[in-house]
Amino acid sequence: MAAEEEIIDRLPVDLLAHIFLLFTSFTALARASGVCRKWREGVRRSLARRERLSFSGRKMDDESTARLVRGAYNLKELDISKSCWGCRITDDGLYEISLAKCVSNLTSVSLWGITGITDRGVVQLISRTTSLQHLNIGGTFITDESLFAIAQNCTHLKDYFRQAIVLWRCCHVTESGLVALVNNCRKLESINVFGMRVPVDCFIRLLAISPALQLKPAAVHLNVANVPFWAVH
Repeated sequence: MAAEEEIIDRLPVDLLAHIFLLFTSFTALARASGVCRKWREGVRRSLARRERLSFSGRKMDDESTARLVRGAYNLKELDISKSCWGCRITDDGLYEISLAKCVSNLTSVSLWGITGITDRGVVQLISRTTSLQHLNIGGTFITDESLFAIAQNCTHLKDYFRQAIVLWRCCHVTESGLVALVNNCRKLESINVFGMRVPVDCFIRLLAISPALQLKPAAVHLNVANVPFWAVH
């Protein structure tokens, strides 16, 4: 046993970091970080190398989430979707995340289903995520204010396969926000509008601005006469 401990102690920090990079449990990483100073440094370096962090399915709060994101210097994809255990992320958490050095390099962010956030937190985060290609903000209570910020700061949105922007059941978003989004984000290839309730003319207008734009779900019929509103299901 002592011999095995000596072998572990001789492992270089970079090798430890590579091992910790394979960990999927943040609890396990926290425990490893508490073993000794060398392991703590290995955990820190492994976090700095991560290009993707997913907290989906985990019970996270503002402080712990922001702390991990701040340490992930090379982060490209961030998923803090609401989990089945509940999510305690608020506007304050989004503000703290927005201060992380990696935020300007993020290409994908998912805030799906986080009901504790509002335009205040979303606008703060979006104002710094200028490299985004994919954004999932479905199931939240955002309004046009968030879409105006997205239109101004996230002009690189384009990811078709994952749907560039997901607005699933964002019932407080109106035609004004959608038009601003499509007008400014000229690379935009697809929008998930499931469950939204907007005028039919709005979708026609969006396609007039960008004929190649894909509205999801795919079965969209826009030649309906005398229908004031269309609910996407």
